Amino acid sequence: MVRIAVDLNRCQGYAQCAFLAPEIFAMHGEEALLYNPDADEAQRDRLAQAAAACPVQAILVDAVDAPAEAVPGAR
Repeated sequence: MVRIAVDLNRCQGYAQCAFLAPEIFAMHGEEALLYNPDADEAQRDRLAQAAAACPVQAILVDAVDAPAEAVPGAR
């Protein structure tokens, strides 16, 4: 799983993230950003592009390790 955090005080509503990863980010009105803080690992590349494209660098994307008991074959 990938965890996303957005500094909403820093976000200026440029919507580059919503353009690059619309399944995660959406603009509500002209200034309010809505987003899903927990994303699938398959979306990591799009999230990285969205974070890099943010003009004010308000997006942080971080991996969350699954507990060992949740990983098949792990001890």
